[in-house]
Amino acid sequence: MDNFERLSINQYTTREQWSLAQAIEGYARHGIRAMAVDSLKLRELGVAQAAKMLREHQMAVSGYCIGGLLTDHDPSKFRAEMANNRRVIDEAAEIGAQCVVFVAGGLTDGSKDIEGARERCLDGLAELIPHAQSADMVLALEPLHPMTGAFRSVLMTLRQANDWVERLGGASALGILLDVYHVWWEPDLAAEIKRAAGRIVGFHVSDFLMDTTDIRLDRGMMGDGVIDIPRIRGMVEATGYDGLIEVEIFSARDWWQRDPNEVVEVVKERYLAFV
Repeated sequence: MDNFERLSINQYTTREQWSLAQAIEGYARHGIRAMAVDSLKLRELGVAQAAKMLREHQMAVSGYCIGGLLTDHDPSKFRAEMANNRRVIDEAAEIGAQCVVFVAGGLTDGSKDIEGARERCLDGLAELIPHAQSADMVLALEPLHPMTGAFRSVLMTLRQANDWVERLGGASALGILLDVYHVWWEPDLAAEIKRAAGRIVGFHVSDFLMDTTDIRLDRGMMGDGVIDIPRIRGMVEATGYDGLIEVEIFSARDWWQRDPNEVVEVVKERYLAFV
């Protein structure tokens, strides 16, 4: 039987109930020894204090959320996001994160130029690579479901993520984060996972609800939806990935309304049963 050595919980799973300090203490109390950290929650607590608490609770950090959002065609806003990305990279290094979760960004200010948005993001990535390398940090490109493209990410498929890594020369500071919620539907998923061998630096799980009411904020707990998570896990592990498996559940109508201790216990049960 599996255990919880590879289980990580993304802080977003209890985002509405717990601060970062409460999440670190709460996850540890339930026997979880890895988590992903949200930059807004970290900045509320302070980087030094967060790093201290994570060390004291022997908590590994599977990812730091989020970098990216580099699609704005307003030059001043784009440069501001570039500065924030450098800060995010430095914060991730200070707390010992395994990667920065990189979300491309969507369309902005009435723009309809999706190709231009993608090119701006690629330009920004190329500029950030040396800073990430100097910090010994990986920028983990996370493709998101196409229905988030307008407002969240113009990087929409695993094939695109593979293409971007190759276009940028396969830099050691670039990797791919595979979230089953966003890629389960892709017709060429098996081939693209195989193609991503050696690039996968993170693996996220949740479930896609048949009656979802919000593509971003209504994810299901593993076992409540339509994703064949063990099948995708098997394909990912066949590439050699043996890292942490992170539960990330945005759930405005359900799990964010529950006692966070209950949420963590259900995560553990469903991880064993459905992951």
